Amino acid sequence: MKNYLIIAIMLMQFNASLAQKNKNDSVWVKDLSEVVVKSTRANAKTAMAYSDVLQKDIKKQNLGQDMPFLLNQMPSVVVTSDAGTGVGYTGIRVRGSDPTRINVTLNGIPYNDSESQGVYWVNMPDFASSVQSVQIQRGVGTSTNGAGAFGASINVNTLQLHTEPFAEINTSIGSFNTLKTNIIATTGLLQNKFVLDTRLSKINSDGFVDRAASDLRSYYISGGYYGKNSFLRLNVFGGNEKTYQSWNGIPEALAKNDLAGINDFVERNYYDEDFKKQMLERGRKFNFYSYENEIDDYTQTHIQLITSWKIASEWRFNPTLHYTRGSGFYEQFKSDADFTDYGLKTISIGNTEIASTDLIRRKWLDNDFYGGVWSLDYEGQGKIKGNLGGGWNKYDGDHFGEIIWAKYASNSGIRQRFYDNTGQKTDFNLYGKLFFDLNANLSTYLDLQIRNVHFEMLGTGDARQTLDYSKKYNFFNPKAGLTYQLSGQKSLYISYAKGSKEPSRQDFVDNAPNLPKAEKLHDFEGGYRFFSNKFSAETNLYYMLYQDQLVLTGQINQVGEAIRTNVDHSYRAGIELQASLKLNANWNIQANATLSQNKIRDYAETIVSYDDSPNIVNKFKKSDISFSPNTIMGGTVTLKPIKSLEISLLPKYVGKQYLDNSGSELKKLDGYFVNDLRANYTLHPKNLKEIGFSLLINNILNKKYESNGYTYSYIYEKTITENFVFPQAGINFLMGISVKI
Repeated sequence: MKNYLIIAIMLMQFNASLAQKNKNDSVWVKDLSEVVVKSTRANAKTAMAYSDVLQKDIKKQNLGQDMPFLLNQMPSVVVTSDAGTGVGYTGIRVRGSDPTRINVTLNGIPYNDSESQGVYWVNMPDFASSVQSVQIQRGVGTSTNGAGAFGASINVNTLQLHTEPFAEINTSIGSFNTLKTNIIATTGLLQNKFVLDTRLSKINSDGFVDRAASDLRSYYISGGYYGKNSFLRLNVFGGNEKTYQSWNGIPEALAKNDLAGINDFVERNYYDEDFKKQMLERGRKFNFYSYENEIDDYTQTHIQLITSWKIASEWRFNPTLHYTRGSGFYEQFKSDADFTDYGLKTISIGNTEIASTDLIRRKWLDNDFYGGVWSLDYEGQGKIKGNLGGGWNKYDGDHFGEIIWAKYASNSGIRQRFYDNTGQKTDFNLYGKLFFDLNANLSTYLDLQIRNVHFEMLGTGDARQTLDYSKKYNFFNPKAGLTYQLSGQKSLYISYAKGSKEPSRQDFVDNAPNLPKAEKLHDFEGGYRFFSNKFSAETNLYYMLYQDQLVLTGQINQVGEAIRTNVDHSYRAGIELQASLKLNANWNIQANATLSQNKIRDYAETIVSYDDSPNIVNKFKKSDISFSPNTIMGGTVTLKPIKSLEISLLPKYVGKQYLDNSGSELKKLDGYFVNDLRANYTLHPKNLKEIGFSLLINNILNKKYESNGYTYSYIYEKTITENFVFPQAGINFLMGISVKI
């Protein structure tokens, strides 16, 4: 902390000296911050459902929680946290679609992991402090770079141009020994051409769940050159995360304090009385893991070279190069592990044959991701506007596991590798977008994309299975929409969009030797928008028709990742409602609600038998898709009693969610209604630009709820179902102070 303060003071003194100089410069550079991401963002004429979140809104709540929790009040959004606090491993679902179906770009560059297609915000701690704006597109959305969007797109922009220098230090503390500190500084625009932005961040938290601690560090450096009609920006940012694992959740019986259910769980899983005692003592905070170094340790570095050139009066070219380096492992203690599961031989010590051992293993990822994206934008003054763009991206990753300690070494060597495989993926896409005003009121939007994906795997997986696959995919994704302007304040729109998506690496691994199929989605949307100074409202209807959708089975693999399977026909249909009302200068109300049906036409569930009885196959008609609540509601009620003080109530309701696709009431998460309270107080003293005070009280009514889980069933003399859930923290707080000069 001492080092952070020293750096902050130095930066503040340096920026203070720049401030006077920049005041004397005539700043004529136009803010080009939105130019690069414009081609992949939606606007009022794309006839699609979207929400924009600005920096000022993010900053109000940016006290250490990860990006998903800062977006929690957006329509159709559900968030969850392994540690129960929003720090560490977090997740977001939109319209019931999990993170592997949400396309995320950073300044137009793909961020989803190429192989898993997941989004791991924990790898970029406190990235929100460098974000200028976020756009969430629900549904297929516009054509973008990276993995196909099957539920939403999250488009993040960091390219704000600060013309004036400033330095800022933010510190927040809170429940569970949470501490966040960051330093942000910019030179402002030097000589009307150059700018340098920096950020250094550190976040620590013990987590609500026992030992679910996070030690997170990150940085962001961005240097830019701005000409009259062009700019060049080099971004270098990254982070290191060390999180103690809490991937297993807890038995549902423990979450509900069901003693009979806990006794049954302990008995059928052969746990001893000491284990049961620990469960009962810790309750909702219980963590299955107890080995002291059961951690996830991963470092990720991003380099982006972003440029924009005005090549004619109405044409702009935006080429970008990028490179991401990732490397890390998670470490696990395994008791009584079979030698054969690790490619080791049975040994004899004296007259005793030994076929298993306690061991510690590390499972590694070591990968490179690089490529380029570009867009050519036409901004004519007439009826036509358009974009032509695309990208080529390459992923090259190694996956391997090492035994770093064993009670009995068998025939293993130092850092014995028990599996080793490589994965390569090349992704090429090309899109064209056209906006055409048919008349003064009616405009049309056309978006055509082709995408080519080549995915290869070679080697053995963590279960020592053969993973030799090579697969190519070719997709054509058309999109079109009409927008009718009823008046200056009212508009109607309809649209159609096709999405296509390849399976993830984990789909191949979990379903081997059966190959998963690519997915297709036909997304139909229509809506009405109304805007005025005091009141705005939007209604959006959607029907998302899937073919071969990969849906969550409710089960997880050995590293806590959800297992998916193809279903022939499924759909999501719903209505999204939004409204904002400014009652007067002191009161403002915002609300949103999503009412939906999420169904699989025909679903077959296989329950595996571990005795002499046959497997059971249960068939369902129009069953609910897992983790897809029919009701999601959120909102913000804001009071400004005085100019510098803002107090907001943040209610959130999420309906029940099924843990698998059977629609069984015995395998579900109960609905929950949670309220947060936020207060922001800002001062502008004479010698400082700003001092801000923030307070966030999460779950003010101390609601006990679970936001995620998994389930599996099996037969052993009878049908047994195990439900596991992830409890979220009760009432807890974060409070912070921000000083800006």
